[in-house]
Amino acid sequence: MKTLTLRIYLTVVVVLLLFAAVSGWLFQQQIERERSRADSMLSERMAAWGDLIQRSLPGKDASSEEQTAALLDWSQRLRLPLALDDAQGTRIVTSASFAERSAEPSGPPDGPMAADGAVRDRRNRAYAVSLEDGRTLWVMRPGRRPGSGAGPGDRRGDLPPWFALPFVPPAWQGGTGLILLLSLLFVAVAAGAWPVVNRLTRRLTSLRQGVEQFGAGELSHRVDVGGSDELAAVATSFNQAAARIEALVRSHQSLLANASHELRSPLARMRMAVSMLDTAPPAQREGLKREIDQNVAELDALVEEVLLASRLDAARDTVRRDPIDLLGLVAEEAARVSARVDGSAAGVLGDERLLRRAVRNLIDNAQRYGGGAIDIVLATDAQVVEVRVCDRGPGVPEALCERIFEAFYRLPGHAETAGGVGLGLSLVKQIAERHSGRVRCEPREGGGSCFVLSLPAGTGAGG
Repeated sequence: MKTLTLRIYLTVVVVLLLFAAVSGWLFQQQIERERSRADSMLSERMAAWGDLIQRSLPGKDASSEEQTAALLDWSQRLRLPLALDDAQGTRIVTSASFAERSAEPSGPPDGPMAADGAVRDRRNRAYAVSLEDGRTLWVMRPGRRPGSGAGPGDRRGDLPPWFALPFVPPAWQGGTGLILLLSLLFVAVAAGAWPVVNRLTRRLTSLRQGVEQFGAGELSHRVDVGGSDELAAVATSFNQAAARIEALVRSHQSLLANASHELRSPLARMRMAVSMLDTAPPAQREGLKREIDQNVAELDALVEEVLLASRLDAARDTVRRDPIDLLGLVAEEAARVSARVDGSAAGVLGDERLLRRAVRNLIDNAQRYGGGAIDIVLATDAQVVEVRVCDRGPGVPEALCERIFEAFYRLPGHAETAGGVGLGLSLVKQIAERHSGRVRCEPREGGGSCFVLSLPAGTGAGG
């Protein structure tokens, strides 16, 4: 899992690094474009000022006093630092503001010359404008004087206005500063990504350990959900699946244990009958054979019901939904024991074989324990169809009306007298639940019990 943590973290860091590099490159390109455009516009402005000033300056043959007075006058009027060189490059006049802001106050700026237009001297942020008579007019770019915090090589003033961020130190406002800023952002985000990635993989580790514990046999173990993200959804799904598997395993274990216990009685009786068969007189042999046949039938019924219960547990959501005429089905089962059926046509959707088994088990249960006539009533409305199987037996105590639907549970004293294996009503409950219905036991007025099978109404053959 540490490998996964490192892989996720390195992926985040590499993507972040690529993003920072591409962003920095694009940002730098934008800065260069803005700087180039600003330089071009300022150069054109300086050339225009130079053209305006040269038209008002005395000629090159005028005295230096006249040229000095005229240049200083224009410097004051335009609020620009100005300087003037003769054709040989000798300084004629320098305004006070130009001298203060020049990188070399004792001499002219060291900048390129051109035949026309303005040429930039980056060291002093000045522009050289070649006049028509050979002289050179120097126009200092307005701004902070060199040495006032950024140094002669400072190009912060060259950046476009939108990049002059107030929270960025002056020394960082430039190409180098951009790289430093992106580097710090990269380090900060990379450091912050580690605990996030580590927490994610810790939760994956916890989930893996939980799965391993469950797989080792701790069926009651559940993993911590802890959140509402996709990983929490996976943990929730695992817990739901684990609960379902635990219920199935517990049910099968209980079914196997109870079935093993129920098998002992008919097997013991059969073993005893077989051992007595050879030495018994002819009159007794017929009784022993009938007992053997009865025990075989009981074993067969037990195995069949155990297999059906197991299939119902394994196929909770695969019950067929065919239209069924429930009145016809109940009438056919009631005819086996000559029971009376009252009610109107009722249709449901379900598995006919399973519903027939549920109705048959209810009728057989009433016949076995009711000890008398059986009344069957079908009642239906828009939502529910009810099959009521009523008898006149001793009834079921109210405290046991739920327990009688547990597998292999039989009322005290009935196991020895009435027979059965205790799975009939449990199967009825399972079949009802697979059809989104339920079954319950109610006391019958005048004595006895009524078992009520409730099913959702549907479009059946008789509906």
